Amino acid sequence: MRREHAVCALAQIPPGEGRSFDIGGHKVAIFRTRSCEVFALQANCPHRGGPLADGLVGGTTVVCPLHERAFDLRTGTGLGHEDSLKSYGVRLSPTNTIVIAID
Repeated sequence: MRREHAVCALAQIPPGEGRSFDIGGHKVAIFRTRSCEVFALQANCPHRGGPLADGLVGGTTVVCPLHERAFDLRTGTGLGHEDSLKSYGVRLSPTNTIVIAID
């Protein structure tokens, strides 16, 4: 069953950065791009478990800080490699609270 979870205020994640959260038993990294889009992916890289919220965000891409594997923030698809990430539905509430949908 899909449940929505209010996570944090948009202002808590600076543009161009990510933050990790434990949401409903899932470790989720939430990213805010410099154009203020918000995305949510699994928090750890499948390659070596790198903390993706600490990665480099550029456009709609995040690069793992451990081994430079890049992922599309919109889909979780690996760029130039076979690994992919679980992505989560994300929206902003009328009060600019980030809300994540978890199955």
